[in-house]
Amino acid sequence: MVVSEDNSIMDIEAFNQAQSKTDQQICDLLRYEIDKNLPDAESKIWHRHPVWFLGGNPTVGYSKLKDCIRLMFWSGASFDEPGLQAGTGKFKDASIRYTDVSMIDIQDLKRWLDKSIKIQWDYKNIYKNKGRLERLK
Repeated sequence: MVVSEDNSIMDIEAFNQAQSKTDQQICDLLRYEIDKNLPDAESKIWHRHPVWFLGGNPTVGYSKLKDCIRLMFWSGASFDEPGLQAGTGKFKDASIRYTDVSMIDIQDLKRWLDKSIKIQWDYKNIYKNKGRLERLK
Protein backbone atom coordinates (compact mmCIF):
# COMPACT_ATOMS: atom_id res chain seq x y z
CA MET A 1 0.00 0.00 0.00
CA VAL A 2 1.01 3.55 -0.67
CA VAL A 3 0.25 6.66 1.35
CA SER A 4 -0.99 9.36 -1.00
CA GLU A 5 -0.28 13.08 -0.69
CA ASP A 6 -3.30 13.57 1.57
CA ASN A 7 -2.00 10.76 3.86
CA SER A 8 -4.77 8.33 2.95
CA ILE A 9 -3.74 4.77 2.24
CA MET A 10 -4.38 3.89 -1.36
CA ASP A 11 -2.84 1.58 -3.89
CA ILE A 12 -3.48 1.08 -7.58
CA GLU A 13 -5.94 -1.73 -6.94
CA ALA A 14 -7.95 0.53 -4.63
CA PHE A 15 -7.86 3.33 -7.22
CA ASN A 16 -9.19 0.98 -9.91
CA GLN A 17 -11.89 -0.46 -7.66
CA ALA A 18 -13.10 3.04 -6.79
CA GLN A 19 -14.10 3.62 -10.44
CA SER A 20 -17.40 2.82 -12.14
CA LYS A 21 -17.63 -0.66 -13.66
CA THR A 22 -16.81 0.63 -17.15
CA ASP A 23 -13.88 2.75 -15.96
CA GLN A 24 -12.63 -0.09 -13.75
CA GLN A 25 -12.43 -2.38 -16.78
CA ILE A 26 -10.35 0.25 -18.59
CA CYS A 27 -8.06 0.78 -15.59
CA ASP A 28 -7.61 -2.95 -15.00
CA LEU A 29 -6.62 -3.60 -18.62
CA LEU A 30 -4.25 -0.63 -18.68
CA ARG A 31 -2.61 -1.76 -15.43
CA TYR A 32 -2.22 -5.32 -16.70
CA GLU A 33 -0.61 -4.22 -19.97
CA ILE A 34 1.63 -1.61 -18.35
CA ASP A 35 2.86 -4.09 -15.71
CA LYS A 36 3.44 -6.75 -18.38
CA ASN A 37 5.31 -4.44 -20.77
CA LEU A 38 7.25 -2.41 -18.20
CA PRO A 39 8.41 -5.14 -15.79
CA ASP A 40 11.26 -2.99 -14.42
CA ALA A 41 9.03 -0.03 -13.61
CA GLU A 42 8.08 1.03 -10.12
CA SER A 43 4.36 1.76 -9.80
CA LYS A 44 2.61 3.82 -7.18
CA ILE A 45 -0.10 6.36 -6.56
CA TRP A 46 1.46 9.74 -7.35
CA HIS A 47 -0.56 12.96 -7.24
CA ARG A 48 -3.61 10.73 -6.61
CA HIS A 49 -3.19 8.69 -9.82
CA PRO A 50 -1.44 5.44 -10.78
CA VAL A 51 1.96 6.22 -12.30
CA TRP A 52 4.85 4.01 -13.44
CA PHE A 53 8.45 5.18 -13.07
CA LEU A 54 11.65 4.06 -14.78
CA GLY A 55 14.79 5.06 -12.91
CA GLY A 56 12.73 7.44 -10.80
CA ASN A 57 11.38 9.20 -13.88
CA PRO A 58 7.58 9.26 -14.41
CA THR A 59 6.84 7.41 -17.62
CA VAL A 60 3.17 6.47 -17.94
CA GLY A 61 0.04 6.76 -15.84
CA TYR A 62 -3.69 7.08 -15.99
CA SER A 63 -6.26 9.26 -14.32
CA LYS A 64 -9.99 9.64 -14.00
CA LEU A 65 -11.39 12.69 -15.75
CA LYS A 66 -15.03 13.73 -15.67
CA ASP A 67 -16.09 11.62 -18.64
CA CYS A 68 -13.20 9.22 -19.32
CA ILE A 69 -9.97 7.56 -18.26
CA ARG A 70 -6.93 9.38 -19.61
CA LEU A 71 -3.76 7.42 -20.32
CA MET A 72 -0.75 9.75 -20.32
CA PHE A 73 2.85 9.27 -21.38
CA TRP A 74 5.18 11.90 -19.92
CA SER A 75 7.38 11.82 -23.05
CA GLY A 76 4.60 10.86 -25.49
CA ALA A 77 4.78 13.97 -27.66
CA SER A 78 8.14 12.66 -28.88
CA PHE A 79 6.71 9.26 -29.88
CA ASP A 80 5.43 10.56 -33.24
CA GLU A 81 2.19 8.63 -32.81
CA PRO A 82 -1.04 9.93 -34.38
CA GLY A 83 -3.17 8.15 -31.75
CA LEU A 84 -1.74 10.26 -28.93
CA GLN A 85 -2.79 13.87 -28.40
CA ALA A 86 0.17 16.08 -27.44
CA GLY A 87 -0.26 18.21 -24.34
CA THR A 88 0.07 21.95 -24.29
CA GLY A 89 2.88 24.05 -22.92
CA LYS A 90 6.54 23.26 -22.42
CA PHE A 91 6.16 19.63 -21.40
CA LYS A 92 6.53 16.62 -23.71
CA ASP A 93 3.42 14.71 -22.61
CA ALA A 94 0.78 13.11 -24.79
CA SER A 95 -2.35 11.21 -23.91
CA ILE A 96 -5.37 9.32 -25.13
CA ARG A 97 -8.83 9.15 -23.57
CA TYR A 98 -10.97 6.06 -23.19
CA THR A 99 -14.67 5.75 -22.39
CA ASP A 100 -14.90 1.98 -22.98
CA VAL A 101 -12.42 -0.89 -22.70
CA SER A 102 -13.11 -1.82 -26.34
CA MET A 103 -11.40 1.44 -27.41
CA ILE A 104 -8.00 0.20 -26.19
CA ASP A 105 -5.91 -1.07 -29.09
CA ILE A 106 -3.46 -3.46 -27.43
CA GLN A 107 -0.95 -3.28 -30.30
CA ASP A 108 -0.88 0.53 -30.12
CA LEU A 109 -0.54 0.38 -26.34
CA LYS A 110 2.38 -2.08 -26.53
CA ARG A 111 4.13 0.09 -29.11
CA TRP A 112 3.67 3.20 -26.97
CA LEU A 113 4.94 1.39 -23.89
CA ASP A 114 8.00 0.23 -25.82
CA LYS A 115 8.63 3.82 -26.93
CA SER A 116 8.20 4.99 -23.32
CA ILE A 117 11.30 2.96 -22.43
CA LYS A 118 13.38 4.23 -25.34
CA ILE A 119 12.23 7.87 -25.46
CA GLN A 120 12.31 9.72 -22.15
CA TRP A 121 12.62 13.32 -21.09
CA ASP A 122 14.12 13.95 -17.65
CA TYR A 123 11.15 14.92 -15.51
CA LYS A 124 12.89 13.55 -12.42
CA ASN A 125 15.35 16.46 -12.43
CA ILE A 126 13.14 19.20 -13.84
CA TYR A 127 13.43 21.34 -10.69
CA LYS A 128 17.19 20.85 -10.51
CA ASN A 129 17.38 21.89 -14.16
CA LYS A 130 15.31 25.02 -13.43
CA GLY A 131 12.29 23.88 -15.45
CA ARG A 132 14.31 22.84 -18.50
CA LEU A 133 13.61 19.37 -19.86
CA GLU A 134 16.51 17.34 -21.20
CA ARG A 135 16.21 14.17 -23.25
CA LEU A 136 17.57 11.05 -21.57
CA LYS A 137 19.74 8.69 -23.60
